Amino acid sequence: MSLLEAHRGEQHIIALQNFPDPDAISSAMAHRLISAEYGIDVDIVYDGMISHQENLAMVRLLDIELKRYHKEMDLRKYQGSVFIDNQGTTTTLTEYLREAGIKPLIVVDHHERQGILEPEFSDIRKIGATATIYTEYIRDGALTLDRSNPNHVRLCTALVHGLRSETNGLIKAREEDFLAAAFLARFVDQSLLSEILNVRRSRVVMDVIRAALENREIRENYSISGVGYLRYEDRDAIPQAADFLLTEENVHTAVVYGIIRDGERESIVGSLRTSKVTLNIDEFLKSALGKDQQGNFFGGGKHDAGGFEIPIGFLSGAYDDEYSKQKWRIYDAQVKRKILDKIGFEGAAKTARLTEE
Repeated sequence: MSLLEAHRGEQHIIALQNFPDPDAISSAMAHRLISAEYGIDVDIVYDGMISHQENLAMVRLLDIELKRYHKEMDLRKYQGSVFIDNQGTTTTLTEYLREAGIKPLIVVDHHERQGILEPEFSDIRKIGATATIYTEYIRDGALTLDRSNPNHVRLCTALVHGLRSETNGLIKAREEDFLAAAFLARFVDQSLLSEILNVRRSRVVMDVIRAALENREIRENYSISGVGYLRYEDRDAIPQAADFLLTEENVHTAVVYGIIRDGERESIVGSLRTSKVTLNIDEFLKSALGKDQQGNFFGGGKHDAGGFEIPIGFLSGAYDDEYSKQKWRIYDAQVKRKILDKIGFEGAAKTARLTEE
């Protein structure tokens, strides 16, 4: 932790992905507590929304202080930025921090290496969860845990939830993840963890799952489904629908996508889940969907999960129902074609619903 010692007394910002998950949130909690040992004040910031019911319950029940970015926020007050569970490609804070002249100090992540940031320190490894990496830091002496300290109990409960969530209930866990979970176990508040895990799905999520089931197309064990338009605050329903489609018999990979509306801005947002160990999700999505004009990939992922976001641009905006329906049919057909082409269906356009209208 010599790097933190060198920055003693500073104020840092942790930049989370726009839609933080339990792994990111819990790891950020750990970083903030470790930084406090060096007199470093840390704000955990995201520029999106927390909408998944488990994530909302986690933040509320564990009393986690997060800040949502707004344009009036003065980023220049920070002496450095920290990217946790991301490498700057899944957060719009990257550009804002660059414009404010805030240098990246630390990147800690378990996803595929992206290479767009040049921090003073990076720890990027293929491991089950970023929470596992931070647990190793703690186990190696970065923080001395005390069962009577409520902050430590909340942290360990969060880390176990993050680790469990990221490894699909430990099904995808590696040896390091199991060792981390075992180390944390004695400090976990089991009742709080149970409350977080037993939050019920919202009606919106159930409706999106229903749409995914009704619209799915299954080819060679791939289940692909477009769910239409969703509000910005409901986008977390998409990965939940993908998780659900993956439970169908003889399906090893599920892709669910929709158009997310945020005011006048629209983007195609999708989620991929797989149980196929030989499928490289990161390569699959990057190859299928390509890059934007700046060379940034529209999608990416890790060993069993991935996502993508494609801005619609000047065609964004709602006009009338017929226009919206036509626009959806076009984008639904295009996304489906790219995915089916990638898995070997050269005539994918014929399968898209656009040709059925």
